[in-house]
Amino acid sequence: MKIAVLGGGNGSFAAAGDFALSGHEVRLWRRDADQVAAHRAAGSRILVKDHNGRHDTKLALVTTDIAEAVGGAELVLCPAPAFAQPDIARLLAPHLRDGQVVFLPPATFGSMIFARAARDAGNRAKVSFAETGTLPWLTRKHGPFEVAITIRAKRLPVGVFPLDQAPRALEVIGRAFPGVIEPCGDALSGALMNAGPIIHPPLIVMNAGPIEHFERWDIHKEGTQASIRRVTDALDAERIAVREAFGYGAPHFPLAHHYAREGEIWMYGRGSHDRLTDSGDWRERIVLTEHRYMREDLRLGLSLLVSVAGLAGVATPLARALLAIGGAICGEDFAKGGRTLETLGLGNLNKAELQKLLREGFD
Repeated sequence: MKIAVLGGGNGSFAAAGDFALSGHEVRLWRRDADQVAAHRAAGSRILVKDHNGRHDTKLALVTTDIAEAVGGAELVLCPAPAFAQPDIARLLAPHLRDGQVVFLPPATFGSMIFARAARDAGNRAKVSFAETGTLPWLTRKHGPFEVAITIRAKRLPVGVFPLDQAPRALEVIGRAFPGVIEPCGDALSGALMNAGPIIHPPLIVMNAGPIEHFERWDIHKEGTQASIRRVTDALDAERIAVREAFGYGAPHFPLAHHYAREGEIWMYGRGSHDRLTDSGDWRERIVLTEHRYMREDLRLGLSLLVSVAGLAGVATPLARALLAIGGAICGEDFAKGGRTLETLGLGNLNKAELQKLLREGFD
């Protein structure tokens, strides 16, 4: 199938390389003209490294022209960080066509940003927007055109906007990720599966000292201790309580299953935490005030959770506390500057009205 991949980070390169490895026609779009020129000069290739070895893949197109990238594509995949979504959504909006599926893995309810951008651009094409709970690859770039994939997702819970178009969207996404996709309802359900705002905020806040002291620090190895895991579980319980208040059923993909060696399989499968830490790729330099763990997962992810919890009438004391501490670290008020139902243009809706919108889409 024809797939457009948007962005130039770890996730985008893993997606482009892995899709090409699977035989799809892949077009990669990114904004950096110099990097695009260099990538073309290198043959528009991506070297994919995984447990099976090294794989040289060739992309059909590498371009700065987003219209050229998405034209004729059945699937448009955008794994860019949530803070990049508004700009990308505005660039993409005029070029979407009937039947296309925009997949955001994960998105922090970014499906609403992309759908609203298309509507604001006057584009009335019948397009589906979907999001899931994690990036489908545990991955890091090892060079400008080289990416290492430590793990591929085993289960991806996917929510679709509007929900009425879910069968078509899930069929398209399922062809790109065979045997992996699990429907979880509407886009808000998909957003409330996002693992990033649960796993990363406690790890960076409670490890702030060693993160700033050491040149490189693995928050998933030395940084994941029993006391921090208890906080993570408590924060995850707040997320699950919000899901239940909106009527979303199990499985809720509790993060505890990510660490377990037996029991229910989590998104990356059993043993994924050990394989992640064994790879060494997550022993990295983290600038707390700049890293996406803070700017995306904590600032945007937890502000969304708190906002949605307010509509559902669920208390989220830990999410609020982490928001306050993260904001203090960065010298900002994350409660005011994050991603909320209000900033998404949904603050005037009650619970029933929001659920109707999620089901039927914009008028």
